[in-house]
Amino acid sequence: MCGIAGYWGLKEHSKETIKETLEIMKNRGPDNQNFNVFKTRDKKNLYLLHSRLSIIDLDDRANQPFRVDDYSLIFNGEIYNYIELREELIKKGVKFKTNSDTEVLLMYYKYYGTDCVKYFDGMWSFVIWDSKKNIVFMSRDRFGEKPLYLMKSNFGIYFSSEIKFLKRLSGEKLSLNNDRLYRNLFLGYKSLYKKKGTFFEKVYELNASEYLIIENDSIKTGKYWEPKFNPNTLLSEQDLIEQTSKLLIESVRKQIRSDVPLAFTLSGGVDSSSLASIAVKKFNCNIKTFSIIDDDERYNEEENINKTVNDLGCKHESFRVNLKDSLFNLKKLEELIDYHEKPISTLSSFVQSFLMQKINEHGYKVTFSGTSADELFTGYYDHFLLHLFTISESQEYEKALNDWKKYIHQHIRNPVLKDPHLYNKNKDFREHIYDGNAEIKNFFYEQLEETFTEVKYTDDLLRNRMLNELRTEATPIILCESDLNSMFYSVENRAPFLDRKLVEFAYTIPSKYLIKNGYSKNILRSSLKNILNENVRLDRKKRGFNVSINSVIDLKNQKIKDILLNSNSDIFKIIKKSEIEKLFLKDFIPNHLSKFLFSFINTKIFLEKNNV
Repeated sequence: MCGIAGYWGLKEHSKETIKETLEIMKNRGPDNQNFNVFKTRDKKNLYLLHSRLSIIDLDDRANQPFRVDDYSLIFNGEIYNYIELREELIKKGVKFKTNSDTEVLLMYYKYYGTDCVKYFDGMWSFVIWDSKKNIVFMSRDRFGEKPLYLMKSNFGIYFSSEIKFLKRLSGEKLSLNNDRLYRNLFLGYKSLYKKKGTFFEKVYELNASEYLIIENDSIKTGKYWEPKFNPNTLLSEQDLIEQTSKLLIESVRKQIRSDVPLAFTLSGGVDSSSLASIAVKKFNCNIKTFSIIDDDERYNEEENINKTVNDLGCKHESFRVNLKDSLFNLKKLEELIDYHEKPISTLSSFVQSFLMQKINEHGYKVTFSGTSADELFTGYYDHFLLHLFTISESQEYEKALNDWKKYIHQHIRNPVLKDPHLYNKNKDFREHIYDGNAEIKNFFYEQLEETFTEVKYTDDLLRNRMLNELRTEATPIILCESDLNSMFYSVENRAPFLDRKLVEFAYTIPSKYLIKNGYSKNILRSSLKNILNENVRLDRKKRGFNVSINSVIDLKNQKIKDILLNSNSDIFKIIKKSEIEKLFLKDFIPNHLSKFLFSFINTKIFLEKNNV
């Protein structure tokens, strides 16, 4: 796991500029910093900068930029199947100088060219200079776990793992993208990846599953992979369960490869608990688990966490969010926004940063999370309703409806999702995204009218929703903020559910098997029998990794109020101060307003830090 940055074009950059850029890259890679400068045949300058967090092959020989013959590489991420790929090349007579996945990646490019990405299982963003063909080749992993930002200038193109690297290397002062800022504040984080761009003008991301080639002044992008829903009706439910178990265990096997100790984040739910359980029970890993505890019972999963820890007998650390630390929490939020260079999207993301800090303080460089299990196997409450719609004409419908009423209805906080016939009335309904939006509109001077749309991947309504969540709505923002949170503390965060083979198989499971007997993740839960603690495996309640703003920021604290209601802030050109003041008078802030208030606080801080 590392930080990368660079430039291709006519401009020359001073050693001082490069040194300063490498210095601010140290969070992502404190173990080594280096750079190379190349001249292309068409007289362009190519700068490759790298900052290393050593995880695999700690020897200096694996430092980057890494060179083999006519090829040079800067790489951020992990190729989890590098051992298998290395063995394949050894059989072909290839000799290796290191035990690193870096060398395997570059060798695969040498032998397979731009098709090399098709062989990789992992998370990555990389840039390769091919002096033989006089091309620059960039790629980002299938799910966008590792970032790659791009910025075109009058004289070339900049690329980096973080926007601040672009800023420092280019020396340009970037203007805010007000459209994105406003959409985030009004429509929420699920709208962000509906449009290309970032919170800064001229800066954009290479998308997940994309490559970019620079050749002879031309820039070409393309996509090398895309998930598809292709249900396999030939496999029985038991076959699906067994294959899911096999693939998830295999993913964990590959991802626990590390030359440093392993930590696991533990929320109490099926997703994170399953990974820790597989690591211990299947591979006898010596792990340590970390959890954040919220005393708000809506989000408290301490009971399940303790069940998993006791079952595994692993070392564990729990930390509580504390309302008494409100001023500290607000200061930490400011620091995080400064590092992210954007508003933090969710309270979950903010709380995760506390966890990453603790993991770092205990000396760990690698941790694991259950990201995207919901997008593969169901988990959100609207998934139940879409399931009911999908089977509404079948014999299983009445039982499924009764299961929903008996087991699920009581746990749903969003009033819109309490209607089991929601999608029968309107199959395109997405307004639950804006729970309380009619009320939130009152906070704005101007209204943003935008219909929340989905990309059409399949006619299966449930699977189409899940694919949208995976590609544009949930997974991208979770991965973006998880990467920044972890790298702020020089920690690598791995997500075993985002394994190519597991994802491809998950989308062959017929939708009817996903939810059963009032359980989401039916196939996944069944695949974990005799691995995961039974009480955790069979817990139906969906809490998610979350806290309430009422647990983090004391809105009755006068100092907090003075900071957040500062009339000089430009946020009050967008938001009515009088409406925010009313929120501070409430004894308890409901979920939809809690989310909005957190977004308001974030946007306010972000605007002030960017001198708008």
